[in-house]
Amino acid sequence: MAELTPMMKQYFEIKNKNKDYILFYRLGDFYEMFYEDAKLASRELELTLTGRDCGQEERAPMCGVPYHSAEGYIAKLVRKGYKIAICEQVEDPKLAKGLVKREIVRRVTPGTVVEASMLDEGRNNFLGCVYAEQGGIGVSFADITTGEVWATGSDNWQDIASELGRFGPREVLVGGVAASAEAFLTFLKDRLEALVEPMAEESFETQHAAERIRSHFQVEDFDAAGLTDLPQTIQCLGGLLEYLEQTQQASLAALNHLQVYHQGQYMELDLIARRNLELCETMRTKEKKGTLLWVLDRTKTAMGSRLIRQWLEKPLYNPLHIVRRQQAVGALCDDVIARTALSDAMKKVFDIERLIGRVTYGTANGRDLHALSSAIACLPEIREQAAQFSQPMLREITQNMDLLEDIHALVELAIVDEPPILLREGGLIRTGYNEEIDYLRDLASGGKGKIAAIEQTEREKTGISKLKIGYNRVFGYYIEVSKSNVDAVPDYYIRKQTLANGERYITEELKQLESTVLGAQERLTTLEYEVFVSVRDQIAEQVHRVQKTAQAVAALDVLCALAEVACDNNYTCPVVDFSDKIEIHDGRHPVVEKMLADSLFIPNDTLLDSGENRVAIITGPNMAGKSTYMRQVALITIMAQIGSFVPASSAHIGVADRVFTRVGASDDLASGQSTFMVEMSEVADILKHATKSSLLILDEIGRGTSTYDGMSIARAVIEYVADKRKVGARALFATHYHELTVLEEMVKGVKNYNIAVKKRGDDITFLRKIVRGGADDSYGIEVAKLAGIPNAVIKRAKAVLADLESTMPKPELHELSDAEDEGPQITMETLADSAVAQRLRALQVDTMTPIEALNALYELKKLL
Repeated sequence: MAELTPMMKQYFEIKNKNKDYILFYRLGDFYEMFYEDAKLASRELELTLTGRDCGQEERAPMCGVPYHSAEGYIAKLVRKGYKIAICEQVEDPKLAKGLVKREIVRRVTPGTVVEASMLDEGRNNFLGCVYAEQGGIGVSFADITTGEVWATGSDNWQDIASELGRFGPREVLVGGVAASAEAFLTFLKDRLEALVEPMAEESFETQHAAERIRSHFQVEDFDAAGLTDLPQTIQCLGGLLEYLEQTQQASLAALNHLQVYHQGQYMELDLIARRNLELCETMRTKEKKGTLLWVLDRTKTAMGSRLIRQWLEKPLYNPLHIVRRQQAVGALCDDVIARTALSDAMKKVFDIERLIGRVTYGTANGRDLHALSSAIACLPEIREQAAQFSQPMLREITQNMDLLEDIHALVELAIVDEPPILLREGGLIRTGYNEEIDYLRDLASGGKGKIAAIEQTEREKTGISKLKIGYNRVFGYYIEVSKSNVDAVPDYYIRKQTLANGERYITEELKQLESTVLGAQERLTTLEYEVFVSVRDQIAEQVHRVQKTAQAVAALDVLCALAEVACDNNYTCPVVDFSDKIEIHDGRHPVVEKMLADSLFIPNDTLLDSGENRVAIITGPNMAGKSTYMRQVALITIMAQIGSFVPASSAHIGVADRVFTRVGASDDLASGQSTFMVEMSEVADILKHATKSSLLILDEIGRGTSTYDGMSIARAVIEYVADKRKVGARALFATHYHELTVLEEMVKGVKNYNIAVKKRGDDITFLRKIVRGGADDSYGIEVAKLAGIPNAVIKRAKAVLADLESTMPKPELHELSDAEDEGPQITMETLADSAVAQRLRALQVDTMTPIEALNALYELKKLL
């Protein structure tokens, strides 16, 4: 077998160390890919697949992209979930002896991109890490573009899933038990759509992990940092840092804002609640429009847009912190002129947070530095406007804002006004910043000053007044003398060319100048790059100051946005405390109200507590507004806990530790779960994890099965939720089973409400108003008529309903006792020899009509 060429040997040496990556191998002005990488890239990027002689009988499949436009191609591959290893030439080809040395300079993965073109400026790009042992689970998240690092731990997989849903990482590292937990890995890939990266166990070794954390975050006291009781979290953070060191191969100085948090510090919102409440994206289109974020996000900066999403994803639980935000929003509401001036001052601020991130990772170009400088130029006005507010939180934020004048001055002094995108082609450094660059630039442009000086000197030496120095591409620089002055030419002139009217000569000094001028451009380009890197490194040293200022601007931006929304939409400041009360007067759904535009939204009241108003059963027809009403209560609670004002005339919100939702119907066909199975799984999860401080939104429990089964399940759930010994949570329960309204008289803490409906004959009008009492009808046929079902079908449905109502017995409602709650379940084996079993065996189920089946069921019930 023929031997590979030296270049291909080098390629395989590097590729074998990066088998899971698409290798971008630098060859001249292109990044080339070979073999399987080439086939994959040509398919995904729609590139022409060619070939290259590699020393073998068959040519190696090859495709490539220009190095100066590679970012767009890399972005496309990363969005598809691929990882890229960038292999650069790390020595000058002109100075190389033999094969040019090449090395991996960076690895790009979905969780580690820093380029603006690959990022959504309005949301963080988190890399997640999960490490699990029998004793517990650690989870951590890092956004290398903003410097944020979050970490926590739990002994419950459900809590970890909620945290992953909260941060939405694009890539997740897994180790320990987590690396082999199939259900968990399926959740990461299918539900989160994240790239899953298993890591070796050595990466999570406890001692090394602790040393990395101490070294990187300068943490000496793990107890003070909140890590002492989280051993798996320490291991998890250590593995995360190791992965980032391997992929970035650059300073991680920007990654310095470690926040260790614990369960109970924020309201818990699982993936189902986030989806059903449409906090940040709609269920169907996955768009921002139509979400609570869409209503609240009036921010002017990318940093503010990311922060308000974070606040919405992590509502606070401590009323003291909530009230602190409320007071800042209130102060901004009270002074519209000052707030508007402050908000306007932030409009021109570029993304300082991510710009400084690119600076520290060495990927920022001249335009990035100018964008950073331009943003810094806005800071004095922002601080001046913010200083008008004396409210404590606003004053503290203003004091944390560094004006960064030194960085602004450095960029303005060193970098030209319109720098090129590419760094290695010159034209970056402003004239006057570096003497050698000025000298080389003069030479590169023809060395006019130097040439003029030599020309004047030679005229004086020779006495030839019309002696001149010229240049052409064939002979380079030369001295031209007319025929009449040839006799005056000195001996050290070397004849170069004879012309009809004169002679051309060269001197040693001119030859030396020519060599200098011709090499000046190359030296100039190299020196400009070196000086630029030096300027960039000086700025990178100030990363902590820049990040602190960016965080201050983001916080001001979010508070201004919340104040603007509150003023424009007539929101009110809610009372928030640790009480058990949720009392809302004239509450409105913030999103529906906005979508209706000029149409009038009907407001409604809400009263929930842990006493007589624990569970509100809401009855009424479809389309009447039950779901909208329940969701608005949940959204108002969440808004209150992020520090926002709320859409109501008044509100008193006792903080909720969690908001659970069971809304809508959906199959999970991939795992073989039906609509009803999904519904029951979600209900089981709610009943298992809800506490008396939770808020439950339960819509149409039990509708996925038969009427009696569904009604029985719905009633049992209501009783369980209302029972203080079991859950005792505050809950809104919407149902079509109007028969359940009798529970108000039987179960303590249950109250009936219904959506008011006006009926005239067969026509109904939805009044959208929640009133006390239960509905006496489900109005299903009337709603079907409104939907456009043919009259013949409507008429037949009424006849069938009348027939069923005359033959079906009313279900007996029975209150579940403690003994029944704890007793064993009845099985088919228990009844194997009973009269019921014999009757069941005699039934011809395949030929029975629905009425016959119902009668048979009634007989069986009597037998039992």
